[in-house]
Order: sequence, then structure tokens, then C-alpha cells
Amino acid sequence: MALERFGAPVYVRKQIVHNTHVVNELTKRGAIFVEETDEVPEGSVVVFSAHGIAPEVREQAQARNLRQIDATCPLVTKVHNEARRFAAGDYDILLIGHEGHEEVVGTTGEAPARVKLVDGPESVGGVQVRDPAKVVWLSQTTLSVDETVQTVAALKDRFPQLIDPPSDDICYATQNRQAAVKVIAPRSDVVIVVGSRNSSNSVRLVEVAKDAGAGAAYLIDDAGELDERWLGDAVTVGVTSGASVPEELVHGVLGKLAALGFADVEEVEAVKEKMSFQLPRELRK
Repeated sequence: MALERFGAPVYVRKQIVHNTHVVNELTKRGAIFVEETDEVPEGSVVVFSAHGIAPEVREQAQARNLRQIDATCPLVTKVHNEARRFAAGDYDILLIGHEGHEEVVGTTGEAPARVKLVDGPESVGGVQVRDPAKVVWLSQTTLSVDETVQTVAALKDRFPQLIDPPSDDICYATQNRQAAVKVIAPRSDVVIVVGSRNSSNSVRLVEVAKDAGAGAAYLIDDAGELDERWLGDAVTVGVTSGASVPEELVHGVLGKLAALGFADVEEVEAVKEKMSFQLPRELRK
């Protein structure tokens, strides 16, 4: 919609979502993806990705007189708000997430002096806090639910007074897909996850499928990456997708599977999704 409203080029800081096809399609339409705002010509339109940004990025954009469109996912914005609130209360914030992920970088930037990264249960032993009575945990929104639960449990063993966030941080779409995979994986000889390799939630789906009992699980960007050899002895194939994957890519995979003899499709919906979000404020009429 930014391209329709403002015309090409529209600059996008980082990948708008972690999906190769979405990025390629937007590039064809006139979006220019950059790593940092200093690559955007002064006065141009810049879109911030769904993964969120640190306050300093917004300040840099303002200094360059850029017209900003904030496409940060509202669930990520919620985590940012929590980070600011707890930092203002002088809490140490234990952020469960993966080092270097854009979302983690953005959340940490809200309170760099208070946020400490916890990258899985195995890293809990090295966490140091100022006051064990003033500690809260937050999380990256695209993590494995099970691993996050394990990490929180380990943190609470170390810090019994650890405070939970007001509500669950993990994205509802991520949770629902993981829940559905846990249902289909034990019944599947092979699970195919449609999504890009830099998509944290897509990678997690492969892990969840294997842990839940799938004979094998593979991550593919589209039907062209589906290897027939994976299906040699398979009777039942499970299919799911990352949260930002266009539906047409899933249909493409189902079409190829049908051509290979897997034509009967049973839909599994572990949780009914009812949530919807508004467009970024800058694009609302």
C-alpha cells in the first residue's frame, strides 16, 4: 500500500518480513531494501520492518528527514512497551531470544542498560542481575513455545521472584502453528514446512515437528524445493507454513504433492484465529 500511496521507490529497512518471495515480489514493484537508514536518500519514504526498531533508528530517520512508515507488528510493539515500563521501574529485564535477531536488537534498544539476553535454557547459568527481587522476563515473539517454557522454568529456579510479563509475548500465529504441528506430526511420515531459512518461526516449526514425532521434517521456500526422494516411503505428509508465508506458496506445495499421489487433504486447525490488526497509522485513510 505504501507503493500505491507514494509511488516507487519506497525504501524498506531490513526485510519487511522474513520471507524470500515477499521480498522479491516487493522488489519487483519498486521497493528498495536497505540495511540502515543512512542508505536512504534524504526526504524519501522509509518503511520499518515488522520486527521492530530501536529508538535510535527512528531518531536517525528523523535526522535525515525521512517520511517514516512503521510496520512493526503490534505484538512486538507490546514487548517494546513492556521493556520501557519495566526499565522505568528499575527492573533487570531477561529477554529470551536469539542473539542478533532483528526483533531482539530492537527490543534491547528500548532499554540497553537493563536488558540481558537469555538464548535458551543452557545460557541461564551465566545470567547475572543486580537484585533478584527485581527481575522480569520478556521474549522474542517468534520462539518455540516449549523452549521458552523450559527457559522460564530454568530462570525461575535461579530467580524465584522472577516476574512474568502481563501477557504472553509469543505471537499468536506462531503459537497456533506450533500447536497444529504437534497434532499432525505424530500422524505424519514427513512434515513439510513452507518458509524461508531466515524466518525464526519457520525454523522453529521444523524443530517442533521433529520433537512431536514426525518421521522427518523439511523447510522449503516453495514447491520447487520439494524433493521427491523425501517422500519415497511416506504414506502421510503434513504441511504447514511460517507466519508470513503467502497462501499461494502453500497451495503450490499442495498441488505438487497431489501430482505425486498425495491428493487427499485433511485440514487441521488446533486454534481458531480471530485476531486482526490495523494498517500502520501512516497508511490509514
